[in-house]
Amino acid sequence: MRRVLTLSTAAAAVAAVAVLCVALTAGVAAAPDAGAVPPASGSGPGAGAAPSASADECDPGDGTELVGCWNGTHYEESVGFAETDGLNETQLEALTDLTMARVEHVRQRPFREDVPVETVTRSEYANDTASGNGSEAFRRWNDQVWEALFVVGDETDANDEIDSVFGGAVSGFYSPSQDRIVIVVPDGESPDIDPSTLAHELLHAMQDQYHDLTDPRYVGATQDGDLAVDGIIEGEAVHVEERYAARCADNWTCAEAPESDGGGGDGADFNFGILQTVLQPYGDGALYVRELRDEGGWAAVNATMNDPPASTAEVIHRNPDYEEGNVTFEDAATGGWETYPDQGVEGAETTGEASMFVMFWYQSLEYRHAVLEPDATVRQNVEIHLDAEAQLETRATYNYAHPVTDGWAGDELYPYRNGDRDGYVWATEWQTEDDAAAFRDAYVRMLTAHGDGEYAQGTVYEIGSESDFPGAYGVGRDGTSVTITHAPSPEGVLELRPDADLALPDADGSDGDTNGGDDGDTNGGDDGSDGNTDDGTDGNTDDGADGSDGADGSDSGNGSDDTDDSTPGFGVAAALVALAAVGLFARRSA
Repeated sequence: MRRVLTLSTAAAAVAAVAVLCVALTAGVAAAPDAGAVPPASGSGPGAGAAPSASADECDPGDGTELVGCWNGTHYEESVGFAETDGLNETQLEALTDLTMARVEHVRQRPFREDVPVETVTRSEYANDTASGNGSEAFRRWNDQVWEALFVVGDETDANDEIDSVFGGAVSGFYSPSQDRIVIVVPDGESPDIDPSTLAHELLHAMQDQYHDLTDPRYVGATQDGDLAVDGIIEGEAVHVEERYAARCADNWTCAEAPESDGGGGDGADFNFGILQTVLQPYGDGALYVRELRDEGGWAAVNATMNDPPASTAEVIHRNPDYEEGNVTFEDAATGGWETYPDQGVEGAETTGEASMFVMFWYQSLEYRHAVLEPDATVRQNVEIHLDAEAQLETRATYNYAHPVTDGWAGDELYPYRNGDRDGYVWATEWQTEDDAAAFRDAYVRMLTAHGDGEYAQGTVYEIGSESDFPGAYGVGRDGTSVTITHAPSPEGVLELRPDADLALPDADGSDGDTNGGDDGDTNGGDDGSDGNTDDGTDGNTDDGADGSDGADGSDSGNGSDDTDDSTPGFGVAAALVALAAVGLFARRSA
C-alpha cells in the first residue's frame, strides 16, 4: 500500500510560513502583473495557449471549447454573495462555475467536463482516512524510515504522527480515482470554502482531465520520488493559485475566505518535521513551474507533467538534467536480521535531498541542536529554512538547499527486523568526496548532540535510553559513499554490517581516535570535536540552550528573553492559529 505521504498538502505553505517566521512577513507584495495572462502568440509564456473568450461569447450552451467561460459564467463576472461561509447548494455551484472559468483564463486551457464538488464532515473524513497504510509490516518498516531521519522517535508511531498532521487539518482534496473534489467541513455546519483553495483543487482536476493523474507515473515508488512528482503537480497548482489570488487582489471581485475551524483541536501532538517534508513540493515546485513557464510557456509545463521530475534534488535546484549516482548496497547481515522485501523498492526507501535537509534542520527546531551550521546559534540554524533565495509572487517560501545536503546523488535506506529488534542500513551516494564528507560530518554532529560523549573515529557510537533515538550507530565513508548503520546494540551494528571497519566501544568510552575523522576513509574531515562549540553537551553554539526550554522559543534556557538564543515562533499555539487561518489541503484521497 502506498505511503501516507501521497496525502499531500497544498496551500499550507502560507499557513506554515506564518508559524515559522517572526521577523519575516507571511507574504510579499504581488507584482503588478502577477495575475496577468500574456498573449497567446510568440515564444513567451503564452505560447501554445488558448485565448480567453469575451463576455459576449459566453453562453450557457457553448460547450467546453471556450476558455474563460463555464456553464455560461464568464471569468470577469462575480458571485452574488460576499462570503463563502455556509454555502447552500446553489451558491456552491455558482462559485464552482465562476472559479472554473477563472482557472481556465489563468491557465489558458479549457476544462473538458464538469468537476463535482462535495462535502464530508471532519469526523467522517478522519474515520475514512486514518491509518490508511495499516499493515503491520508497513507500519514497522515506515517507523524505521522516520526514525532514521531523526524526525519520529523510537517510542513514537510514525504512522500516527502522519495521521495527526493530516487527519485533523485537511480541508479538502481532489480524488482522481473518483473525479471529484471533496471539501471537509466542521461537524454540523454548512460547507464553506476559500476560493483560492477551490482554484487549487480545480487545477488538479484539469491536470487529471489532460494527463490522467491515476497513471502510475504520478505516484513515486519512494518517498523522494513521490515528493518529486508532487513538485510538478502541486507546483503548477500553487503557481495558478497565486496568480488567481493576485487577480483577486488586483481587479477581480472575489468572495472572502471563510474562517476555518482549524480541525486540529488544541492538542500539542504536531510534528513539524513531517509537515516541512511534505510541504517541499509546494514552494520549490511552484518556483520550478514559474521558471519552466517563463522559459518555455505552458508547453514546457505540459512537457514536464508528461515526464515528471525523478528526485526532489531536481526540483530544489530546478535542474531537469540533475544527475544521480549509483548506490551500492549488498545485504550481508548475519545473526537473523532480515529486510522487508515487500515494502518500498525491494525493501528500500529513498529519502532524498529534501528529507535529508529537514532531518538536520529539525534538530534545531525540536531539540535545539545546531547541526547544519555548528558555528551559528540554534535560532540561526532554524532560520536557514526561512532564507529562500527566490520567492513566489504572493507569498514567502522555504529553503531546502544547503551545502550539507545539496550534493545528494542517491540513497537507499533498508529497514531491518530481528525478532522484536529493529535496525537499518542507509547507503548514500554524493556528487563529490567533499559533498560526502560534509554530509558525514553533519550526521556525526547530530549523533553527538543526542549522545553523551565525543565521537571516536572507527568506533560504533552509542546514544543512551534517555534520547528519542537510543541505540548504536556506525558511520563510514568511502570516497563519495556514506553508509549509516543502526541497531539497538553495538553488536547488532556489526551483525548488520559484518564487513564494516568499525570497532566496538570500550566500556569506559575511551576507545578509538577522537579526532572526528571519517571512519575507515583516507582523508579525515572534521575538526576534532563533536560538532559543538560550547561545552560539548548539546550540539549548540549558544550558552544555556540545553533543550530544557523546549522548542517553542519561549525563553532562552538561561532565564532571559534573549531572542538570539531562542527559536523563532514555533510554539504549538502559533501552529494552531496558522492552521486555523488557512488549513491544510490534500490533492489525493488515501
